[in-house]
Amino acid sequence: MHNPLLTRFELSLAGLPQILGPATPEQLRQHSLPDKWSAHENLAHLAHFTLVTQDRIARILQEEAPLIERLKPDTEPAFLRLVERPPEEVISLLKELRAQLNQQVAALSEAQLERIGIHSAAGPMPLRVWLELFLVHEAHHLYLAFWRIREVLQMAR
Repeated sequence: MHNPLLTRFELSLAGLPQILGPATPEQLRQHSLPDKWSAHENLAHLAHFTLVTQDRIARILQEEAPLIERLKPDTEPAFLRLVERPPEEVISLLKELRAQLNQQVAALSEAQLERIGIHSAAGPMPLRVWLELFLVHEAHHLYLAFWRIREVLQMAR
């Protein structure tokens, strides 16, 4: 396993306490913008996306160049069930799933990182690129959660 990639996986949730700040569970669920996900929904999506990524890795390792469809979270029952859970449970689950994913990533060989999966929109990509996509996608939703929390905290003033 390439150490810089693994290090980024191990550190990517390190800022979660600062992102969450003093927000209460109710504030995490609150919508600051009508058509945008709350911080809680962004975090639930990350937990769901981590599960999906674990499955995608398994498919890429087991199948020859599998076609992997884009995720449509608003219609995914697993995501919708996570949104119904309390924020504390979702955050705990996210951390647990990420620890599992980190172990999965740490166990990958260089040859496995070169296996191809075909993204329905982005085309053929080696697993190494899929993992980069995961990190970028995760960072995007952590960024959104940060701003939703700050907006809700501003509204409370």
